[in-house]
Amino acid sequence: MKKSIKWLILGTLGILLILMIIGIVSFYSASLNHRQLPIEMVAYNSLTDEERTLIPVSPKDSIVKKVHVNDDIKKSIDKGFGRDEVYSVTFNNTETDSSGNLVVFIDLDRQTVLGKGVAN
Repeated sequence: MKKSIKWLILGTLGILLILMIIGIVSFYSASLNHRQLPIEMVAYNSLTDEERTLIPVSPKDSIVKKVHVNDDIKKSIDKGFGRDEVYSVTFNNTETDSSGNLVVFIDLDRQTVLGKGVAN
């Protein structure tokens, strides 16, 4: 009888320990995801004050796409960049009489700004 009570207590403690570990890992993972800025805000933060004034509503009023690096994009990004794909963040309604919408190119890590340009 005493042996079965010990096993019951050890089993219960083991289950509680496992649940605590799962909770800690889940909490840690969730906190890491919340620290990362949305890709639109990374792009917005790279703009000059003059470029920011062109955005009529919000940085969220943008189009985010994963695109292949073509010759036009290569002209706007760091020459040493060696990957085939980047994110493009196109801010809607930012065109002027002389150019198209603002576009910011971001690495696949979603944090590194590679360059800026305008959409055709």
